[in-house]
Amino acid sequence: MSAPARYDISGVELTDDRYTVVQSLIRNKYRADDAAGNTVLKGKQKLFKMKEEFPFVDANGEEVFTVKAGGIIDVAGNYMLRDARTGEDVVVLDNDFSLLQDTWRVRDARTEEVIARIDSRGAAVTLARNFLPFGELIPHKYEITDANGDHVGKIDGQFSFKDRYDIVIDDATDVPKEPIVAAAMVIDAIQGN
Repeated sequence: MSAPARYDISGVELTDDRYTVVQSLIRNKYRADDAAGNTVLKGKQKLFKMKEEFPFVDANGEEVFTVKAGGIIDVAGNYMLRDARTGEDVVVLDNDFSLLQDTWRVRDARTEEVIARIDSRGAAVTLARNFLPFGELIPHKYEITDANGDHVGKIDGQFSFKDRYDIVIDDATDVPKEPIVAAAMVIDAIQGN
């Protein structure tokens, strides 16, 4: 069983259970590879925008969706994921800013119902990332859960010159994969790591 059709995004269908997200060395530019090493999605933060914006394209360079901040300087705010082909809002990624835990929610764009949560694993690691010199070099580690708090998967950062995240989705019955993969890129860019 897969996530409900209302979260489908025209032009992209992520069917694997494992993805690797790699950041470019120069700027907030990312690519997501499937388990076979094929690039399935690319995204980059637009520069010099009043509201942060991240257009995403498929492996052929065709725009599939955009994630855009709801406000200017939106450190703890909402980021709307909009299907580029239909113009429909699909989900909202929203951040609850805290020094002890990074928490992101994936919500239905229409009902605002929480579909999934992405929580950092460990207050000590979050504190170290925020306050130690070079703390930003400590990789992110996140737990993905569904609306009921049941395990869906994880996002594990790896030590490397480029930010690199391994995303494992064990059970995506109720959670769409595309927003989870996009969230890994947006979280890294927003948190300036």
